[in-house]
Amino acid sequence: MKHTLTFRRYLVLLAVMLTASVGDTFLSVGMKQVGPVSLHQLVTLLHALRNPWIMAGILLLIGFFASYLTALSWADLTFVLPSTAFGYVVVELLSTFWLHEHVSLMRWLGVLLVVAGVGFVSQGPSLTEHAPAQTTEKALEKVG
Repeated sequence: MKHTLTFRRYLVLLAVMLTASVGDTFLSVGMKQVGPVSLHQLVTLLHALRNPWIMAGILLLIGFFASYLTALSWADLTFVLPSTAFGYVVVELLSTFWLHEHVSLMRWLGVLLVVAGVGFVSQGPSLTEHAPAQTTEKALEKVG
C-alpha cells in the first residue's frame, strides 16, 4: 500500500522547510550583530540570547523541531529529510537578497542538484511497509 500525502502533511513539510530556513537566517543576522564568540567565552554566548534576531531564530527552530517530529511520526526519515531539501533554495535566496551574501554559481548548482534528487525520493512511499510483528507466544511456539 502506497502512502499518500494529504494537504495537511504537505503543510507540515512546508513548515519544516520554512522554519528551518528562516530560523537559520535569523540566527545569522543576530550573530553578525553579536560578533565572534568562542566556547571559552560562555558569557558572550549567553549575552547573544538577548539579541531579538537570535531569540526569533531560536523560536523558529523550536517550531522546526515540532514540525519535524510531526513529519517523522507518519513518514520515514529517508523521505522527510530529502522532501524538505527545497529549504536549501530558500536559504540561498534569503542569503542573496536579504543578507546580501555572494552565492557562487557552484553553490547554486550544488543546491539545484540536491533539490533535483528530491524528485527521485518523492516517487516512492512515504513510509516503509513492514510485515506484522509476531506475538511472543506464536514466536515461542515455533521455536519449541
